[in-house]
Amino acid sequence: MSSPGSPAPRRPRRHDPGRRDRLIDAALAVIVERGVAATTHREIARVADVPLGSMTYHFSSLEEVLAEAFTRHAEAVARVFDERLAAAPDRKAAIEAVITLVADDLLGSQDDLVLSVELYVAAARNPALRAVTQAWMARSRQALERHFDATTARELDALIEGLVLHSALSTDPMTPEQIRHAIHRLLR
Repeated sequence: MSSPGSPAPRRPRRHDPGRRDRLIDAALAVIVERGVAATTHREIARVADVPLGSMTYHFSSLEEVLAEAFTRHAEAVARVFDERLAAAPDRKAAIEAVITLVADDLLGSQDDLVLSVELYVAAARNPALRAVTQAWMARSRQALERHFDATTARELDALIEGLVLHSALSTDPMTPEQIRHAIHRLLR
C-alpha cells in the first residue's frame, strides 16, 4: 500500500508476445464482420481485447495493419493453391486440382470470400493494398506455372478470380459442373 503523496505502485507489465498477431487476426475478423470502411483502430483493439495504445505501438497506421491482415489472408489462400498444384503429378491432375480449388477451397468459406472481395475493393483505392493483390497474383501464377505455360497461367488465374467473384456476388452462382466446364473450356 502506498502512503499519501507517493506514487501508486506500478502494475506488472503484461507479457504478451502474440499481441501483434492477435491484432492482425482481430483486423481480419473486423473486416469480415463490418467491412474495410468500418475497420478502425478502436474496433480492432476491442476485438483483440487489448488497450487501444497497442495499435499504435505495433503499427504505424491503420493502412499498415490492413496490409498485414490482407497479406495474411492472401498467403493462407496461396498456400492452399501451392499445396493443391504441387500435389498434382500431371496436367490432367492439375486441371482437377484447379477445379477443386475453385469449387471447394475458394468458394467453401464465406469469411474467405468476404475477405477477398473486401481486398479487391480496398486495393482499387489504395496502392499499398494493390501491392498485396499483385503479390498474391504472382504467387498464384507461379503455382499454376508448374503445369501450364505463363500465358495460360495468367489467363487461368484471371478466370479463377472471375469465377470466385461471380459466385460471391451472384444470387445465382455457377454450379460446380459449370465451373468445371469453364475451366476445361479454357484449357482445351
